[in-house]
Amino acid sequence: MKAIVAAPGSEGGVRIDEVADPDPGPDQAVVQVRAVSLNRGECVALRAADEGWRPGWDLAGVVRSAAADGSGPPSGAPVLGWVSGGAWAELVAVRTGHLAEIPPSVSFETAATLPVAGLTAAGVLSVTGSLLGARVAITGAAGGVGRFAIQLAHLAGAHVTAVVGRPERGEGLRDLGADEVVVGLAPEGEPFDLIVESAGGGSLAAAIARVAPRGVVVTFGNSSGEPVTFDPRTFYRKGGPTLVGYFVTRELEEGRVGSAQLEALATLVAEAHLRSDIALRRPWTEAAAAIDALLERRVDGKAVLAVA
Repeated sequence: MKAIVAAPGSEGGVRIDEVADPDPGPDQAVVQVRAVSLNRGECVALRAADEGWRPGWDLAGVVRSAAADGSGPPSGAPVLGWVSGGAWAELVAVRTGHLAEIPPSVSFETAATLPVAGLTAAGVLSVTGSLLGARVAITGAAGGVGRFAIQLAHLAGAHVTAVVGRPERGEGLRDLGADEVVVGLAPEGEPFDLIVESAGGGSLAAAIARVAPRGVVVTFGNSSGEPVTFDPRTFYRKGGPTLVGYFVTRELEEGRVGSAQLEALATLVAEAHLRSDIALRRPWTEAAAAIDALLERRVDGKAVLAVA
């Protein structure tokens, strides 16, 4: 079969190559992939990857062969799923605990955007319990996780402040449910009950300064690549805020999220309660250009590759 592999020195650092067919375990279904979505983490990893390394976490397609142990969707079922690597391929073996069936009204492209970004958005918002009436700030709001988080926080009854890096990145975020759109998170201002933080550096330091006395800062990324410097007294003197790290890969690998949460996200999309903003669609033969666009922040939303 064919798959996208790391190719240092090539355009975009990738090429399509012949690789071995998947050898599924008893709890794995083999999925014929129709679409995959790109995430910043895997695209960054490609820049330093060895020859032949296989990227890819998110996928959507059709079950070619069901799991031998009888678990999971049957052969022929349309599914979305997550793997820890190698999803950018014609065939992928996927643990059934990381698969969910796709409702008829949801396309493969849309479904492929949900695993990493959707599960991360839902996970970071879940750490405080009810969000009804809460003040929530979301940094990196124009990205895939941010756009899902805006919508889910709005659905939960929160007052949502979307934080972006440039004014043009804020276009359309009010339509998703943001009550306010601001450029950069200032360290001074009204406190937030929950701050969803993915920029790192000065943005995380500002979040620590802006969190309410019993509020929570959830960090799940460092897109700036910068270290964080802050005075601990600005944090502990508040009287009890919390700093939480969230890593969706660990949540999936340890079984705290999986099929049920994927199914819930797909259902929200099918019922028009959740929208996936796909800003870039390309055939997988143009993966190099899509990767460059994502890393250069020319994609507001998700980037998707159609697998031939």
